[in-house]
Amino acid sequence: MNDLRTPLARARGLGSGKTGTEHFWVQRVTAVALALLVPWLLWLLLSMVGHDAAHAIAMLREPANGILLAGFVLAMFWHAKLGIQVVIEDYVHTRAVEVTLHLLNTFLCSLGAIASVYALVRIALTA
Repeated sequence: MNDLRTPLARARGLGSGKTGTEHFWVQRVTAVALALLVPWLLWLLLSMVGHDAAHAIAMLREPANGILLAGFVLAMFWHAKLGIQVVIEDYVHTRAVEVTLHLLNTFLCSLGAIASVYALVRIALTA
């Protein structure tokens, strides 16, 4: 059966998802955080070139480096989760597949963030 209504008529009455503005701003804020942290991360990585693992661990044990790296990791996984969410919403049209991919996206990004922060805490607190 053909639907002869205009796109606007089809959208009326569906209401707002009420998360679009928040999603937009969080994605922009994490992008700004990453843009500010990437030069520092490049400096950190380049300062480790030519040194052994003990030097790298010593660098990560410095509170400023550990905190900034944890912030970078959290912002990166949050930003990635939001970006992948948009791709899923825009390009996956089967509801069951969409829900499955959203759950997988949330699970994997959360797992990556937790594992990364755990590794940083373990490096910082191990004697």
